[in-house]
Parts: sequence; structure tokens; C-alpha cells
Amino acid sequence: MIVVTTEGVHGRRIVETIGVVRGSTVRAAHAGDDVTAWFKNVVGGEVEEYTKLLAESREQALDRMIAEAAARGANAVVAVRFVTCEIAGGCSEMLAYGTAVRLE
Repeated sequence: MIVVTTEGVHGRRIVETIGVVRGSTVRAAHAGDDVTAWFKNVVGGEVEEYTKLLAESREQALDRMIAEAAARGANAVVAVRFVTCEIAGGCSEMLAYGTAVRLE
């Protein structure tokens, strides 16, 4: 599966546009990670616990989007974007979306 943020794939022709596909996950940090992050926030620097949580969330959302595209017969997803939002205190959604297409 080809996955790109551009509107098309260089050197390939889109022969069919299948439609919007998406994948999402809602995650919350472990309470212990929140305490560690709070201490790091006081002294400054990267909060590795949250960096790891967001990286895992992006991968899961991307995997789910790709699975939907494959199930619909696509061999590529173009114009991929990520969006995140807070659902509740300490709980966030990561959404990946794009346009499923069939390339020549």
C-alpha cells in the first residue's frame, strides 16, 4: 500500500478514486506516566512518555486507515493528514484520514 501526503503519486496515474478512509484511536496516559511528565514539565525538556504515546497512537491510526483502504480495494492512499483532539481530561483522539485510490 502506497501512503502519501501529496495529492497523487509521482509517476503513477490514479484510475479510480474510492473515497475517504480513516483510522482513529483514543488513548490516555498511564497515571504513573502523568506523574513523571508533571515532574519533567517543572524542570523542562522532552516528555518522552507522551512522545512515545503519541507515536504509538499515530501508528495505530495509520494502520487502521490502511486496513480500511485495503478492504475497499485501494492500492494507495493520497492526501493523508493527521488530526488530534482532546476527548476528556487526559484522553485524546488521534485521527488519520486520506483518499483511497487505485493506481494504474
